[in-house]
Amino acid sequence: MTDHSPRLFESAAAIRRVGEGLLACDLPRLEWTHEAHLAATLWLVVERPDIDLDAELPAIIRRYNESVGGRNTDSEGYHHTITLTYLAAIRDHAAETAGTGLSVRVNALLMSERGKRDWPLRFYSPERLFSVDARLGFVPPDLS
Repeated sequence: MTDHSPRLFESAAAIRRVGEGLLACDLPRLEWTHEAHLAATLWLVVERPDIDLDAELPAIIRRYNESVGGRNTDSEGYHHTITLTYLAAIRDHAAETAGTGLSVRVNALLMSERGKRDWPLRFYSPERLFSVDARLGFVPPDLS
């Protein structure tokens, strides 16, 4: 597994700016990092219960990708299995950290095993996780 030092967030306002930028499709593309994905999703889970993430998150991410010139194809852009895998982990993390501030929660997630870029590879072989089927739809883990 790789070891990247995550870029942490200085404030809840910085996290909200990323989440709101995702929804408004005005977050600069260079700011849509791995950390931003996780921060925005945790913000959505915690502060936007009005959004049905199971139904709407895929379209939110696809729309954002297209708004910054990206494409959602069978080889780039939105990845359904990775999104759902992290969404489940983020929901668990949110439940475990209830009662703490948003930036503490997000930074704790980013520093945890679940926050690592390669965390899904604990459950999926690279061949399965990076397959077209996994990108376009959900595939169950093949390792654990």
